[in-house]
Amino acid sequence: MKDLPKVFPGKVSDTVNNDQDIFYGSDRGVKEVDPISIPKKINAIFASTSHVYKSKVNITLKDNRRVQKTIVGKTSTSLITIDGELIKILDIKDIEKI
Repeated sequence: MKDLPKVFPGKVSDTVNNDQDIFYGSDRGVKEVDPISIPKKINAIFASTSHVYKSKVNITLKDNRRVQKTIVGKTSTSLITIDGELIKILDIKDIEKI
């Protein structure tokens, strides 16, 4: 321990104003969802006790369209609706159960 150099604290003579470049804003209703959480939300819908055969969901797509669908199944890349329509999981921005 005797081989360590001595620490010399220098004086700070200037005024530090490093908090002047902070921007405060609000998101005004913009809702961003992590793309990784979409598969988790889908799995939670299918794993819930209220899902026996079908579940009504509101889906927000990448082009900000909101559609109400009844989903009955899923593949690794798509959701299957009761009408036989396939909705790609990559095109889903948000999904919530009704």
